[in-house]
Amino acid sequence: MGTHAIVFDLDGVIVDSHAVMREAFMIAYAEVVGPGPAPFEEYNRHLGRYFPDIMRIMGLPLEMEEPFVRESYRLSRKVLLFEGVRELLGDLRERGLRLAVATGKSGPRARALLTELEIVDYFERVIGSDEVAHPKPAPDIVLLALDVLGAAPGEAMMIGDAVTDIQSARGAGVRAVAAMWGETDEAELLAAGPDSVLRSPRELLGLLGDHRAV
Repeated sequence: MGTHAIVFDLDGVIVDSHAVMREAFMIAYAEVVGPGPAPFEEYNRHLGRYFPDIMRIMGLPLEMEEPFVRESYRLSRKVLLFEGVRELLGDLRERGLRLAVATGKSGPRARALLTELEIVDYFERVIGSDEVAHPKPAPDIVLLALDVLGAAPGEAMMIGDAVTDIQSARGAGVRAVAAMWGETDEAELLAAGPDSVLRSPRELLGLLGDHRAV
């Protein structure tokens, strides 16, 4: 059974947003918690999860979400596409593959960012963690993407840069592909046991071979 659908994580896979997330987190922490070192490195270990879930895990105030989101919007112009991603998406669509995004961000924020970067139209659906009952590492968001794309689990793959992406893909029964070109913890991601590992976006075409969806 060939691949007919690809579900992408957003941050660290399609966009390089690490510096923006760091700045937004620092500002939100100072505004809500107060002075002192903001534990961004710990926050970074939980990326892929929904922001309120990370706050609960870290024991930080949920009130940090409002300034974090505000600053993320303000700084969005600093978010960049990873090199080769725009061309890759065009090639995938040309091959007839159906594409979706399943992200730890909220849906509105993810769609606004991809619209600003002028690539939102490559995807049939951009799904945020606020749009499913149970966000990653649960499989809900990937299963919803498969339903939208009209693909069976055996016909799809999930590409992510976090352990939660691998877990979500596994739970949904799709091929779990690790993206290594961002700021991910490589050892931790490999330990999660992805089915495939990519070190650049263009390597995805090699993984697909000459396959064209029909």
